Amino acid sequence: MRAAITLLALAAAPLTVTADAVKGQLGWALGTKKPDGTCKYQADYEADFDAISSQTGSKLVRGYAASDCNCAQQILPAAKSKGFQVILGVWPDVDDSFNADKSALTTYVPQYKDQVYGVTVGSEALYRKSLTADALLSKINDIKSSLPGVKVGTADSWNKFADGTADPIINGGVTFLLANAFAFWQGKNADSGAQYTFFDDAQQALGHIQGLRGSLDGFEFWVGETGWPTDGGSDYSAAKAGNSNAELYFRKSVCALLDWGVNVFYFEAFDEPWKPVSVGDNGVAADETHWGAMNADRSLKPGLSLKCN
Repeated sequence: MRAAITLLALAAAPLTVTADAVKGQLGWALGTKKPDGTCKYQADYEADFDAISSQTGSKLVRGYAASDCNCAQQILPAAKSKGFQVILGVWPDVDDSFNADKSALTTYVPQYKDQVYGVTVGSEALYRKSLTADALLSKINDIKSSLPGVKVGTADSWNKFADGTADPIINGGVTFLLANAFAFWQGKNADSGAQYTFFDDAQQALGHIQGLRGSLDGFEFWVGETGWPTDGGSDYSAAKAGNSNAELYFRKSVCALLDWGVNVFYFEAFDEPWKPVSVGDNGVAADETHWGAMNADRSLKPGLSLKCN
């Protein structure tokens, strides 16, 4: 990938981009449920895709569990109808979900191969310590063998790629990795503090991967999740929720990293008001219903612009 060498110096380098630089791709994390918590159907995903395409110009989304709310069955024909591609997910932490997601993939992916960008097995399974890297690699290879011709990888927190936890996966031949990086949850302000931290997180993950592999030829790296809560969301230390800060973070961090040629998924496309309050590592309850760049009704939030210049 183009940013492989350049990214290693991001922490110290000024954000200048040459006119012929190849920009990264922007994608969107997308849930399986409607605002009331009931499952989406094909028509709901089609409406999601219309809003995402219109407001952001992107035609790529990612999900987390192919069987959840019959996601693969419903989203893939919608993607075909609207010219989108989808990264489908497998939740490998327990056998029931792994087997259900595998069944959904083997049933629907062959019917919609052009709509499937790839598959991720696991979403921060290493960060949560729900699986070891060796166990996760085995499940990745299981899915890969079941879906010939489809790229299969995993998504995890950036620090699990940087600190060696994911080394068995990298050394095991997995060439499609998504690293989640939230400067917000590192308590940074939305301006320069968040930008530096976001870039440094990506640099540490990709730098370690490159050091192990020796080359990034044939390797695909994404920021799997990043984002900022909007009005009504919870603050975290110096990181303050709000539309103006979400716009600042999108412009100065997300768009800037895309300019460096790094692919980014933004979390998330729409608010999910059905979500319960969660309790973080610090023991404090936090609202997770206002992370969407757009409202639950798919309208653009005031003050936000979701197209990078």
